[in-house]
Amino acid sequence: MHEPEQRPERGTGLGRLAATVERLRREVREAHAAADGRALIELAKGILVERLRCNPAEAARQLAALAEQTQLSQLELAADIVNQAAQDRLTEVASQFVVAAVEPGEPTAEPVAEQDDPSLAVRLRTAESGVLAARDTQAVSESLLQHALAPLGATTVAVWAAGTDGSLTLAGSAGFASGQAMRWRYVPPGVATPARHALVDRRAVWFDDLAEVGLPSIGHQPGDRSGRVTVPAGTGGRILGVLEIGWPHPLSPQPPAIQRQVEALAELVAHTLESHPVIAPQPPDIELVDLANGLHDPALILRPHLTGEGDLADFRIQHTNANFVDFAGRPRSAVSGALMLEAYPMAAGEGGLYEKIEHVHATGEPFRAERMPLTALIDEVPLTAIADISISRHGESVLLIWRVLDEAARVAGLLQHAQRLGRIGGFEENLATGEITWNAQLYTLLGRPPTASPISLQLLPQHAHPDDAIGIGRFLRTLLHHHLPASTAFRMQRSDGVSRHIRVVAEPVLDAHGDLLSIRGAYQDISAQHWTEVALAATRDQLAHSEQQAAERNRLALQLQQAIMPPTHGPIEAFDLKIAVRYRPAEEEHLVGGDWYDCVILPSKQVLLSVGDVAGHGIDAATGMVILRNALRGLAATGAGPAQLLTWLNLVAHHLTEQVTATAICALFDPETRTLRWARAGHFPPIMVRRDEARELPMIDGVLLGALSEAHYEEGSVRLEKEDVLLMYTDGLIERKDRSLEQSQRQLLSVATTAVPSLEQRLDHLLTYSKSDTDDDTCVIGIQLR
Repeated sequence: MHEPEQRPERGTGLGRLAATVERLRREVREAHAAADGRALIELAKGILVERLRCNPAEAARQLAALAEQTQLSQLELAADIVNQAAQDRLTEVASQFVVAAVEPGEPTAEPVAEQDDPSLAVRLRTAESGVLAARDTQAVSESLLQHALAPLGATTVAVWAAGTDGSLTLAGSAGFASGQAMRWRYVPPGVATPARHALVDRRAVWFDDLAEVGLPSIGHQPGDRSGRVTVPAGTGGRILGVLEIGWPHPLSPQPPAIQRQVEALAELVAHTLESHPVIAPQPPDIELVDLANGLHDPALILRPHLTGEGDLADFRIQHTNANFVDFAGRPRSAVSGALMLEAYPMAAGEGGLYEKIEHVHATGEPFRAERMPLTALIDEVPLTAIADISISRHGESVLLIWRVLDEAARVAGLLQHAQRLGRIGGFEENLATGEITWNAQLYTLLGRPPTASPISLQLLPQHAHPDDAIGIGRFLRTLLHHHLPASTAFRMQRSDGVSRHIRVVAEPVLDAHGDLLSIRGAYQDISAQHWTEVALAATRDQLAHSEQQAAERNRLALQLQQAIMPPTHGPIEAFDLKIAVRYRPAEEEHLVGGDWYDCVILPSKQVLLSVGDVAGHGIDAATGMVILRNALRGLAATGAGPAQLLTWLNLVAHHLTEQVTATAICALFDPETRTLRWARAGHFPPIMVRRDEARELPMIDGVLLGALSEAHYEEGSVRLEKEDVLLMYTDGLIERKDRSLEQSQRQLLSVATTAVPSLEQRLDHLLTYSKSDTDDDTCVIGIQLR
């Protein structure tokens, strides 16, 4: 959007910024104009280099000398040299144009050489240089107006690109008021305009007074009397577009020389349209337009605006719905068709609206925000509004919806939502007139239709449960007699048969003499709170009962465990073998577990050693521990080996218990051979301490008890030497929350190597310096061969 020149306000940062931008724009335009003239002079130097067979420096000296001899400026002489070398349409027009027109509507016989303005040849060739050097059609339009048309009195120029469907797209324009280029960016097929006349008739069409023909066109306002000419621009018999030139006053018939000059300029425009083809904007998606038009909030349809390399440069405001209201107060026409950052440059800040639009277009992820600040720069003054924003992608387009918030309406809306969510309704009762006012929420709250009469406070007992009459009477006495704020809760008997628990809060309004004028207050439905309190009380009772049952179960489990597994056990000595055990129960009663140990001399004179851990805690784990421990004792009397004993014990765990799973180690020591045979069921292998060096016995296969109906267990053996110590333990000795079991096992091996005087002290040392933190119960068995 082309912004009109605005006067910055001194002392404001934005005002100084706008003034700087406008100054830089003016300097750029002047630099482009100077560059066009230099380009023409450089072209003449090139011709002299070719004709005189000299270098560029000599050509520059020759041009300066010739200009001095002919008393012409170097720019005029350069135009004559180019004309003589080119012999093209511009040369023909310049040679035939023997008069210049200060006002095109009033031709004069004054020779061109006597004009103060540059010669026609200079103007045409400078305009041509500008066209050839222009980066786009917009720059071409500005160059034509400045160099070729302004001296003829023209004030506006528009270059239209013709579409294959008969549409016209504004490719460039100069001299029009702000917003005109945006409003006339695209002319659909079939719309009659001066440019379409030239396109259809395939010839130049002169309009002496556009107001008389009644055709709409860019920059023309109803009632304005202005002249226009539209000339088709084409090459090789193919029309590429239309050149439209405007004057601020009606035109009289123009001489052929000016007509040929305009046609020559149209040829330059055709060259530009061929070199810089204009892509007609895609029409907005019809379904998306219908969606936007059906919204009650302001909506904009945005289309990506790409660079020549295909990169995203901006978003074009392709459509605004009928309910669109610019938060800065501008009309729809000033925004529709503009680039987003031109219409709303302040949206480009970090985290601003443009960044959100770009993100939605790139990812397709919708964006919603409440109370987002939007800022526009109007007359160099920032205007900010607070709005709710919705951005969504639809195909290649982006739909932007905003709702500018009215703070007073917002506060009222928040109050209404708060009353609805809190199930609150307000009232006021005028005691002098008897008038009672309820808000809409209160009618719904008390189950009364909006057409029903409000209930007076003094009639409240008639609508309440009889048991609540005393509380309501106390409430009314405090309020009406003592003139003090009061509140009470009661059961409301609604007309629809529903009973609700209601709390009423009210305060008196007194005059200057202390007399009661009115009562203001609110009713609140507290039924949900009441039933929640009832349910909470029932839950507390049930929880207390459950806690009592749990405490009883834990007490029984602890008694059962302590009866079978006393925390301390005296050392056992048999067959040069010393056995010591330690059991550390969990500190919390509800964590009573299923760890067990057992040491018994079998009828075969072998020693049975076992350690196990039933999964879980409480009475179930304790009873499971009793079953497995006693079952293993009974099975060991058969004389079977450790692997076979665990196989049978797995059948017991899987079939004869209720889903009990456990880990265990079963070992048999033969005093004659001093050999220890052992098997494991998912348990840690024993630790051997020999000559102050601790190591784990090799890991052998064995799945935990109760996991499978049939399981195979591998058997290992080790021959004990004198003073060897063997340790078996449960995971409560090493388990930690902050490290793996492998790390804890390595730490246990380090502790086990500590030299101690006796086996009992070694076990106590292990329990003391173990770094477990799970508060699980722990079993440790130590055997030492003397």
